[in-house]
Amino acid sequence: MKNKNVFQKYVHDMTNNNNGEKWGTIITYFMPEFITNLIVYSMPLWLDSFFIAALESTATYATLGVTNNVIHLGIKVAEALSVSTVVLSGQFNGQQRYEKVGQTLRDAFWVTCLIGLLFFCGLFFGSRVLYSWYGVSDDIIAIGIPYLRLRALGVFFMFIYFAFVGFLRGIKNTRSPMKIFIFGALVFIGADYILIFGKYGFAARGLEGSAIATILQYSVMSIIASLYIILNKKNRKYGVNLLSIFSEKHEIKRFCITSWPIILDKATIACAYIWLGKMIAPLGTNAVAAFAAIKDMERVAFLPAIALAHVITFLISNDLGAQNVQAIKINIKKVLMLGMVMVCSILGYMVYNTGFFLALFDRQGDFTELVMQVFPWISLCVIFDLVQIILSGALRGTGNVHTVMMVRLSVVAFFFIPVSYICTYNPLIQSIPVKIILVYGSFYIGNGIMSLFYIKRFKSNDWQSPLQKST
Repeated sequence: MKNKNVFQKYVHDMTNNNNGEKWGTIITYFMPEFITNLIVYSMPLWLDSFFIAALESTATYATLGVTNNVIHLGIKVAEALSVSTVVLSGQFNGQQRYEKVGQTLRDAFWVTCLIGLLFFCGLFFGSRVLYSWYGVSDDIIAIGIPYLRLRALGVFFMFIYFAFVGFLRGIKNTRSPMKIFIFGALVFIGADYILIFGKYGFAARGLEGSAIATILQYSVMSIIASLYIILNKKNRKYGVNLLSIFSEKHEIKRFCITSWPIILDKATIACAYIWLGKMIAPLGTNAVAAFAAIKDMERVAFLPAIALAHVITFLISNDLGAQNVQAIKINIKKVLMLGMVMVCSILGYMVYNTGFFLALFDRQGDFTELVMQVFPWISLCVIFDLVQIILSGALRGTGNVHTVMMVRLSVVAFFFIPVSYICTYNPLIQSIPVKIILVYGSFYIGNGIMSLFYIKRFKSNDWQSPLQKST
């Protein structure tokens, strides 16, 4: 009887339009986020993988996959610093303290540049050590070192761009960053194609051409963003002067204090992917390439979940501001259901047509059979990541950012890392497909454990505390 009542309540919440958002409204919010992630953020990465795969070198494609895990960490740190810039500049802008907004950009710009420079030096001078630590083959090391050193410069320009983006979003200018990013994506795609294959009189640079395209993309975007901020008449009231002297050290300290929990949160999952790649690397180049292909395929299937995570964050923040707790619970259930239907549908289609998608990445047929054995089982575990990312977005909407940070850090450190290590180096497990399934599966099971903590948090009344304190 109890199970029947729970089921009836769930069905009632799914069809409840009196409290919570209507299904059509949620989809209306979802579509712009989905299209943005699809066209602006994901499409250039897919095309880059497609171009590199066309070189018909498994080692080159595997190098791209391994290196992208490391670059992803830099992207997440830059995003975190950008979020802090948004928060602080937005606060001063709302208070109409426009001179402080300009000072925030100056402080954020130089702190971000310093951290970006540290990333550049680490990647450029530590490229050989990094690949050796990864445990990849000598072929990947030989291909990867010049590629990563070029990508390191692109990462530095990326940090600069994200500093400018944080300022623009903080003053409620979201259109300009989007337009600049679209232009930058077009520059990247064009340069990527020309430089990889050597079109229009340019020498074919292969994987290095992809790295040069990234440098062009983010350097152009940084120049355009800086000129827009400095020359636009609407921005003159902020008195932006990037070369002025730091006058208030406590503001820099405030920026760093605001940034570190966001950095730790975003970097935890990025580091988990790096570790995941390290655990698969000892299984051989084909295994590394298979891991890269599976990630590229899952990136397609997981796009709806990423978009819905953004949607649930601002839905929850608005509902909590209105003290409508019931709407929060109903909206979470609806978004979870919508995400499950979308992601599972895409994954099901990919599992049924795995050979078609693999033909885009494995022109030689070196790792197709391995992916065919592994991908269906990994796809079953993706549901754990779906629940985790949506619930973490919901908790951020309630202000529980430290909860998300601590749960992610604890699960990755005390569950995923030791369990994946045991699965990789257990002498009783000899089958490479089985090892990949267990190692990759342990990552998703870890996400499932995170979800259990998030659910427990929502079932208690503690999740409302951050908002209550702030209000």
